[in-house]
Amino acid sequence: MPMFEYRCKQCGHLMDVLVKSSHQKVSAVVCEKCGSKDTEKAIVDFSVGQGSPSSSRPTGTCNLS
Repeated sequence: MPMFEYRCKQCGHLMDVLVKSSHQKVSAVVCEKCGSKDTEKAIVDFSVGQGSPSSSRPTGTCNLS
């Protein structure tokens, strides 16, 4: 089940919402702060971290002891 971030248009509160079905509508998401049903899916920026080239290559050894 995917997790999405929604923003309340009334108070601006951001909340994470677990969407149980692809048919769940935005209007079904209620603001947990003010109770408004006037919410929208927020556009969220994310980045993928990049380690040093040597840290991302497998070495064939396990450091778990």
